Amino acid sequence: MDFEVFVTPGLGNNTYLVVSGDEAALVDPQRDADRFLAAARAREAAVRFVLETHVHNDYVSGALEVRRRAGAEVVAPARGHYEFPVRGVAEGDEVRVGDLRLVALETPGHTPEHVCYVVYEPGSHEPVAVFTGGSLMVGAAGRTDLLGEELTEELTRAQFRSLRRLAALPDHVQVLPTHGAGSFCSAGTPFRERVSTLGEERRRNRALATEDEEAFVRLQLDGLLAYPDYYRFMAPVNRAGPRLLEELPAPAPLSPDQVEAAMARGAWVVDGRLRAPFARAHVPGSVNVELVDDFASYVGWVVPWGASLVLVLPEPEEESLQEARTQLLRIGYERLEGYLRGGVEAWAASGRPVASYRLAGLEELCRAFLR
Repeated sequence: MDFEVFVTPGLGNNTYLVVSGDEAALVDPQRDADRFLAAARAREAAVRFVLETHVHNDYVSGALEVRRRAGAEVVAPARGHYEFPVRGVAEGDEVRVGDLRLVALETPGHTPEHVCYVVYEPGSHEPVAVFTGGSLMVGAAGRTDLLGEELTEELTRAQFRSLRRLAALPDHVQVLPTHGAGSFCSAGTPFRERVSTLGEERRRNRALATEDEEAFVRLQLDGLLAYPDYYRFMAPVNRAGPRLLEELPAPAPLSPDQVEAAMARGAWVVDGRLRAPFARAHVPGSVNVELVDDFASYVGWVVPWGASLVLVLPEPEEESLQEARTQLLRIGYERLEGYLRGGVEAWAASGRPVASYRLAGLEELCRAFLR
């Protein structure tokens, strides 16, 4: 089987491009779909299908983007209650991509509607791979508490049964999960590797090795980390179908007057510079989230869902704007009014005050603590 994995480090997720002959499918694509479609074109393959394993809780799906740009059919769990046309699949339903057969395997647990896709090569009754979504992960399993306390125990026990089903696959079968290292969708700490095999997971994955259901429930629910506030809005967005990116206005360069007016209307100013420059001088009332891989995740912790945003960007501004906007759109933050043109220097040059605070090093902190 020919496939390519695309990792989004800040969210800890994988998207897969599966190619057979001149046909291709994308499994769990994110919203910035250009990178996937470019890879398909480079392989001279047409993307015929988008396969969704579940209604995602941690990012906005790119299924409709791919359908719009490539004419692909969206294939998704029949129990997902999608509000736009999909080919709903249940246990045993098949999708053919070139010579490959991808067979749906119902695996509730991470979400109630979750399915995996087991891959068979032509003429073979032995599977070669399984796309496990948020069910079996490399070194862990998907958490089962994201839909609320009232469903947690039921989903955890369903996850136990789903992992038993996956454990019955042969050792050589490749395990291709959507969630991985860096994802808050994991119960426990997944390994850094993005893909694995069933044999490897049987040897080292505690969730797969736990054969007693009660012990599994305790293991999965013990010590779960908090997760970003924006998660609770993702499933409704993905179920209804997100807006296409072409429908969203581009963020504008803003003068200090325009930024001040936006703040008066309730906009949040997010400063993506490193913490030391921010401490030296920043727009009063702004929040600092460094523009690195996990920028969007932490914006999703601190900025209310649906809030209007203005950015202060590191140099070069245009490149930083593209990165910040891409990350924010992945998690559905669409009300990006623009960015402060010229940064804090322009703000100060306009005669407006800047805020600052003193930085302390670790040694100073330790001395203060021991006094």
